[in-house]
Parts: sequence; C-alpha cells; structure tokens
Amino acid sequence: MWLGSVPMVHYTRPGADTVMPCIEEAAVDHPAVLLGNHGPVVSADGLENAVFAAEELEETIKLIFLAGDRPMRHLRHGDIDKLNATFRLRG
Repeated sequence: MWLGSVPMVHYTRPGADTVMPCIEEAAVDHPAVLLGNHGPVVSADGLENAVFAAEELEETIKLIFLAGDRPMRHLRHGDIDKLNATFRLRG
C-alpha cells in the first residue's frame, strides 16, 4: 500500500470541535487518517489522486478484515445516547 501506515483518530461525535486538532496532528506525517467509527480522510495533490488513495485504503482495510478475525468497534450506549440527544433522533 503506497499510503504507508495510517493512524486512527479516536471516536468523536460527528461535528465535534475536538476532532480537527487530532486530524491535523496525525496528517502532518500521513496522507491518510482513519476516524474511529466514521471512516477515512485522505489528502493528495489532486482530486483524482485523493480518490485513488481512498479506494486503495478501503480495499486494503477490506482485505485485512476478510483475512483475519478482527473485532468490530461498536459505539458504546452512552455515545449512542449522546448522538440521539444532540441530533434529536429519539423522543
């Protein structure tokens, strides 16, 4: 994989102000970053190269999960409750 190692940023609620500093720190040395329980953020010298990088990252991750017994990282009930409250998803 030409992206090299890809760091994972811990889970934060969608839209939280706390995620950007984590992405910026990880992106200094890496062209791609995984956001825990969200997905990838990639950078490149153009849109086409960014799309290729995202595709390569997704295919690599898929192979890793298909080849081995990898645990899923589910959201905790407290995180789900915060999402429901923040985005008024439930009553």
